[in-house]
Amino acid sequence: MIYHRITSIEDQYFGSLHKLLQTIFPPEEVLAYELWREPLEDKGIHVYVAIHEGEVVGSTEYRYYPALRVAMTDFTIIGKPSLGIGRFLLRNRERDLLKLAEQSGTTPIGMFAEVYDPYRAEEHAFGGVSPMNPFVRREVLSHIGYKRIDLAYVHPSWDHEGHAVAELDLCFLPQNEDLDSIDAALVAEFLNGYYSALPNKPEQWVRMMEHIQASETLSLLPL
Repeated sequence: MIYHRITSIEDQYFGSLHKLLQTIFPPEEVLAYELWREPLEDKGIHVYVAIHEGEVVGSTEYRYYPALRVAMTDFTIIGKPSLGIGRFLLRNRERDLLKLAEQSGTTPIGMFAEVYDPYRAEEHAFGGVSPMNPFVRREVLSHIGYKRIDLAYVHPSWDHEGHAVAELDLCFLPQNEDLDSIDAALVAEFLNGYYSALPNKPEQWVRMMEHIQASETLSLLPL
């Protein structure tokens, strides 16, 4: 299996990746084809695909923020079962993030990720791919060590319509697995930066951010 980075929408594998995104995720979570041009050219955004026998069978996107000493896994897609795609993506991402941290001279304190709540995302088929079932994905993140941030979480829709997407939880994978809370200011700074590319923010987002900014810490709960 090949771990291949995509840095342009002209990449021969980008079309397959975008189709995979559209198959797995609901429309409000998928950036339009042409709107990927700028993010892919951003050296801080890492988009990789897993290629098996010439076919894109999985993908992951992530980034590392040296100033905050945290990473973010934007998404992980397993397009086919029983090929070991999830572990392949995880291990390659881990190695790359360690390299990015070393290059920046920082020691990471953890990684954010969003995960669907299966009880609020029941109508989504997720491409009918069993590893992408939200019950499975949530349990996998729990096994890895992610914890749910105690927050009524929403985020702006990626279709630029400004809708509130409220079917996910914001999670954090702390380097110190005994950590039971996270600095609220860190969460606020991360979210403000991460969603700065989406100018249309729903009212639910504004209220959530006000709550975070008024807090000192947020609890980390079992996922």
